[in-house]
Amino acid sequence: MKVFVTGHLGFIGPCVIRRLVEAGHEVTAFDTGYFNENTDLDAELTLPHHEINKDIRDIEAEDIRGHDAVIHMAGLSNDPLGKLQPALTEEINYLASRRTANFAKAEGVERFVFFSSCSLYGVADTSRPVDETAEQAPVTAYAKSKVATENLLREIADDHFSPVYLRNATCYGVSARPRFDLVLNNLTAWGYYTKEIRIMSDGLPWRPMVHIDDVAQAAVCAIEADREIVHNQAFNVGQNSENFQVKDLAEIVHSKLPGTTLAITGETGGDDRSYRVDFTKIENKLPGFKPNWTVDKGAEEIIEWCRHHDRLTIDQANDRNYVRLRQIEFLLDRSSLNNSLKWA
Repeated sequence: MKVFVTGHLGFIGPCVIRRLVEAGHEVTAFDTGYFNENTDLDAELTLPHHEINKDIRDIEAEDIRGHDAVIHMAGLSNDPLGKLQPALTEEINYLASRRTANFAKAEGVERFVFFSSCSLYGVADTSRPVDETAEQAPVTAYAKSKVATENLLREIADDHFSPVYLRNATCYGVSARPRFDLVLNNLTAWGYYTKEIRIMSDGLPWRPMVHIDDVAQAAVCAIEADREIVHNQAFNVGQNSENFQVKDLAEIVHSKLPGTTLAITGETGGDDRSYRVDFTKIENKLPGFKPNWTVDKGAEEIIEWCRHHDRLTIDQANDRNYVRLRQIEFLLDRSSLNNSLKWA
C-alpha cells in the first residue's frame, strides 16, 4: 500500500517507518521537524520513500492524494507539552487532525489509523482493568484532544472511510530519537547516571506500559487488517501482563542496576491519573499483533543504551536532546518558533 504517515520525526516514528518499509509498503512521511535534531547518530534509521516538511496545521489535500492509508501520529506529544499552551494543543492535536481526516476522506483514503492514548481513561477505578467500552475521563489537554479526535472520526466514518483508534499505553524503549521524559526511560536513565532512583510521589498510580516497537507493529496490523475487523474500532495497545504501579517500575529498574538506591518520597503532585487497562481485544481480534516486549526486557534495553552512551551526564540526559518540552522551549527562546509554534 501507499501509506501516509504524520509525525514521523518523533519518538515512535522511526519504529513505524521501519516496520512499514520492512512490510513492503511505500511510505510518505510528513512532519514539521521540531525534533529533527533529536537523533541518536549511532542509531540505524530507516528512511521513508518520500518526505514532506510542513506543519500539520497547513496540510492540504494534495499532500494526501493517491494514498491508500494514513497513520496519524502528529501532535504535541504528551501532557507537559499540552500544559505549555493548552489552546495550541486543541489547535494542533484536534483541529489539525480534523483537517487531516477530512482531506483523507475526500481523497478516497480507505483506512485512517489514529494514535490515541490510554490516558483518556484519566482517573479510573483501579480495582479492575478498563476496556475500550469504559467511561472516558480525560484530565489533561492532551487526553482531551484524543477524545475529541476519536469522536470526530467516529462521526465521519462511513462505507468508504474506515478509521481505527489505537489507544496506546505509556510508551518506553530505545528509539533513533530517544526520550527520557517518559516514566520507565526516565527512571532507568536517572538510575544509571546518578545511581539513584527517585519517585517524587507515593508511587501508587497505575500505568499500563508498552514498547514503541509493539506500538509500531499494531499500526501496521491496523492498516493491513480486513475492514470488518477494525472499522471504527478502538483498540487498547499493550498486553494484560504489563499493568504496573509506578513503584513497581522503580523496583524493576532498581533490580537491574546493582548499587543504586531507591527512594519513594511519598509526595503528592498535580497528576491524579491512575488506570489499569484491559488489552484482551487487541490480543484476540487484531490479526498479526503479537507483542515482543516486556518492561523487564525494556529496562535492560535502556540500560544497554546508557552503557553505550556512558559519557553522558545526567544534565545532558535531561536536556533538550532527550526531553521534548525543553526542545520546544529552546526553539521558542532562540525565536526559531513563534508563539503559535510555527517556524518563524
